[in-house]
Amino acid sequence: MSDDASNEYFSDGISEELLNLLTKIPELRVTARTSSFSFKGQNLEIREIAERLNVAHVLEGSVRKTGNQVRITAQLIDARSDTHLWSNTWDRTLDDIFKIQDEIAAEVVEQLKVTLLGAAPTVEETDPEAYALFLQARQLGRQYTAEGFEQSIALLQQALAIDPDYAAAWAELARNYSRQASFGLVPIDEGVRPAREAASRALAIDPENAEAHAELGRIALLYDYDLAVAARHYERALELKPADTDILTHAAVLALALGRLDKAIAFQEYVIARDPVNSRGHRRLGLVYLDTGRPDEAIASARTALTLSPGFITTKYLIGVALLLKGEPEAALAAMQQEPDEGWRLIGLVMAYEALDQAAESDAALADLIEKHEQEAAYNIAYVLAFRGEADRAFEWLDKAVEYNDPGLTEAPVDILFANIHADPRWLPFLESIGKSPAQLAAIAFEVTLPQ
Repeated sequence: MSDDASNEYFSDGISEELLNLLTKIPELRVTARTSSFSFKGQNLEIREIAERLNVAHVLEGSVRKTGNQVRITAQLIDARSDTHLWSNTWDRTLDDIFKIQDEIAAEVVEQLKVTLLGAAPTVEETDPEAYALFLQARQLGRQYTAEGFEQSIALLQQALAIDPDYAAAWAELARNYSRQASFGLVPIDEGVRPAREAASRALAIDPENAEAHAELGRIALLYDYDLAVAARHYERALELKPADTDILTHAAVLALALGRLDKAIAFQEYVIARDPVNSRGHRRLGLVYLDTGRPDEAIASARTALTLSPGFITTKYLIGVALLLKGEPEAALAAMQQEPDEGWRLIGLVMAYEALDQAAESDAALADLIEKHEQEAAYNIAYVLAFRGEADRAFEWLDKAVEYNDPGLTEAPVDILFANIHADPRWLPFLESIGKSPAQLAAIAFEVTLPQ
């Protein structure tokens, strides 16, 4: 409900911190950030918001910041009866910002008559100035742009200059460095190396920082190809934050990479239940359905994602692949042609034209793909060659994917698009060479129990 654009980062940050605090209470079922925040600025009735989020109560409010002064309002509403259970206003200084969040969370627990099994969680306190810098940095990093990452890193470094032991800032710094590599904005080593260092620093300060464990798990999963290390970090991260949808989303990727398909689906379906209007979550569920041989459900999830976020890249491609698996190449081609991202569109067109026996068009799309996207799409080029039945070239490009440290290799053992070369005598040795043979994967322990 805040209306000061210049301080949006602060109001959003406080809202998210409060949401995270409430999520730590296992007796509460709290909708995740992306879905909750999607209603900000919309003039919708509380009842409608509650129905879309599948919740019984809504906590809303505003944050206004002027210099060192902060005014926070909060009100808890029973959406079923549209009655206000409680409201309050705080006029304090930044020095009290952590106490205010603790007070709001405690009041929500009391009003909902929740009986806690343990002590109520509290906010991690730090220097208020460092905290404000952290909130601004987190918002900038989520723009996922080169400029946003650079600005975010600079602000986090300022926060850490004020408080060198600010574990959350180190974890967020790790996330920024890692995403710079993931988005191809820096060479992989230039992003992964400082990300690993920052996450390790966070854990040295606070061994129970779930985000740092998750980041080290992601690095082990996507770049080190060490699934056993990834499993240990994700197990610990989810022990600390069992309902964190961001961590569970990446844990689903790990479960898929390990061949634990039922677990991957369970994780991602849980994420959707907690984050129902997050288009990325629905798209990710569609990918899991695809790899588990459920193309109709993959299409349904992808279409839900497009309803929530029209033009969401890779989603038309996902639909196209599902249609290819269903034996509908003409419809698949139409879907691929509508994919807005050029790289993914070319990947899809190679396969769609091949399925339609349009060899010249498939060859042209493949040549274009290789010319423009060789390094970042080596793994994808390998599976389109496998789809075309070109086993020798497919294995050549799998070797290139290893050379380029392509994170796509994470899903190679279960990627349905390699089906044509599964019987090739080179397939199992290749999986063994990257630590992903069935026997190697089965030996890795990964036990996570989803919360109710």
